[in-house]
Amino acid sequence: MRRREFISLIGGAAAWPVAVRAQQPERVRRTGVLMNTTADADPQANVATFRQALQQLGWTDGRNVRIDVRWAGGQASEIRRHANELVALAPDIILATGNASMPPLLQATHTVPIVFNNVADPVGAGYVDSMARPDGNATGFIQFDYTLSGKWLELLKQIAPHVTRVAILRDPALAAGTGQFAVIQSVAPSVGVEVSAIGVHDAGEIERKISKFANSPNGGLILTSSAWAVVHQSLIIALAARHKLPAVYYRRAQIEVDNFLNAYGQDS
Repeated sequence: MRRREFISLIGGAAAWPVAVRAQQPERVRRTGVLMNTTADADPQANVATFRQALQQLGWTDGRNVRIDVRWAGGQASEIRRHANELVALAPDIILATGNASMPPLLQATHTVPIVFNNVADPVGAGYVDSMARPDGNATGFIQFDYTLSGKWLELLKQIAPHVTRVAILRDPALAAGTGQFAVIQSVAPSVGVEVSAIGVHDAGEIERKISKFANSPNGGLILTSSAWAVVHQSLIIALAARHKLPAVYYRRAQIEVDNFLNAYGQDS
């Protein structure tokens, strides 16, 4: 499917003249929304914005569209379950957030249109053939280019020149985490920093590994993008503050709760 045809499929009905639409009963369209994170304030605000934008285009939840939202809480098993569940509802389209949502959705359906956001490298991950001509049944928006990851390390060194060791927190199950670390690693020699990847899965592991890293001096912290990074952001920020680790995160929301860090990303 070409990108232009895909966009026409989504927005075409909204452009029908009001008089024509009034002459026939509207079929209620069904939209699935798969959110990788928990239903906290920031993600809830994103969903609210999505609903508002649809309403401005003439689509009102409960009248001519039904929106089914699923929250996966950063858990891979829940993402797979909700992906299959949403596809089984036979929606007209699915909105997917984050890299982790895409493989389960693409395995579950080759026909339901999928629009993604907050995906780091959709071409490299194989979700689309290209951004100009996605082909397949998926298209969407890139979260950021991988080269941005190198800026995180440069920024950390600027705000904390004494740092010589940096822990890179990432989700080892995501290709995006590997890609972000690779760019950071390539920049490290030029700023005189030794970087180490720390793959984590749950709260206990996060606390244990950050505390162990903080036992040696001159350390800093970079949090790469993933669903669990959002789910556990309060814990990570608290640990960075407790151990006095200068940190750079990729989301503005994460710097609003602590003064000893900075952010550089898509909403900075």
